Amino acid sequence: MMDLKTLKRAIEQIAEEKGIDAAKIMEAIEASIAAAYKKEYEKKGEVIKAKFDLKTGQLKFWQVKTVVDDTTVRIVEETVAEEGAELRSEPAREEVEEEGLLPRYNPDRHMFMDEAKKEKKDAKVGDELEFPLETREDFSRIAAQTAKQVILQRLREAERDSIVREFQNREGEIVSGVVQRFDRGNIYIDLGRATGILFGNETIPGEHYRQGERLRFFVVAVQPDAKVPGIILSRSHPKFVNKLFALEVPEINDGVVEIKAIAREPGSRTKVAVISNADGVDPVGSMVGQRGTRVMAVSNELGQEKLDIMEWSEDPAKFISNSLSPAKVTNVEILPKREARVYVPEDQLSLAIGKGGQNVRLAAKLTGWKIDVRSQAKPEEVLAGGVAESLEKEGETKKEKKDE
Repeated sequence: MMDLKTLKRAIEQIAEEKGIDAAKIMEAIEASIAAAYKKEYEKKGEVIKAKFDLKTGQLKFWQVKTVVDDTTVRIVEETVAEEGAELRSEPAREEVEEEGLLPRYNPDRHMFMDEAKKEKKDAKVGDELEFPLETREDFSRIAAQTAKQVILQRLREAERDSIVREFQNREGEIVSGVVQRFDRGNIYIDLGRATGILFGNETIPGEHYRQGERLRFFVVAVQPDAKVPGIILSRSHPKFVNKLFALEVPEINDGVVEIKAIAREPGSRTKVAVISNADGVDPVGSMVGQRGTRVMAVSNELGQEKLDIMEWSEDPAKFISNSLSPAKVTNVEILPKREARVYVPEDQLSLAIGKGGQNVRLAAKLTGWKIDVRSQAKPEEVLAGGVAESLEKEGETKKEKKDE
């Protein structure tokens, strides 16, 4: 007699540890017992169902047959091989052999309508009829091994489905994990119940990762089709910055402050445009925090990446002016086709353009405008590195050249 209390405790423990519904574990146990019964006592092509009562410990078995007709299965006639050979029929297959081909009729798992009506008067195609089988409790070592394989497979599938559901709900969120191992430029992260992967192009340039180090990551996507759920992580995604600020700035979660746009060059510099949805609240001050504590916490998580925070505006000229922070802008001239010419004092040129044109480049990405920075003293002179296009503008230019 099976120790039911021990079995119940084991089911509860597995459910808690693996995050699997207890009902799914019972299904796995019943499927494994059915597989052992089929291996020991029934034919290969039959479909066996088992039911285990946790209260009484009683086991019941059924053979399951599906009601079919000529439109749902195909009949394969027995063929004679070479002279003197025995009759042989096509091997039974549980799946369709070729795409678009109906499954082969198998009397061990199928039942035609006229037979089904004798068992169940209102039977229809697709119904599953169950036929009780003799209860057995003695299984050979091979049958027991089959049962073990089935239950392990079912539990792996149930755990995988549970992980997929959990992390699909966390797409676009931040998770914490420990650097586990390195393989071909990719980094595997221990997330507790699952392992995430940080591809090389999703890392922050110049950032070095150590085994056993705990870090935060942005969940980009969950790929459920793989044998092991593919949880794609990132530390270079622009939205990673957004979510980090949401952890540090309560006003964002309250809806008082809103991040309207982010432009990022990971590991180097990020520009964040914010707006206040409440009177009397300074959005930039809320993001920076008292003595810069909030912005410093985010910068530390990003490996001392520089963060420029400015106020977003519906007025393009004002927004473009703000986007070139920390440079001070004298005037913004709005031109057709989302282009703007910005004039700054001579002593502000290096700040406005930035090292390698980075500041104006990020400003263009942030605003979605093509920006041409010029000296107030020499307004006709085009400066090296002083012109930058937004991603949208770059895409339009490439399309125009292609069309030509």
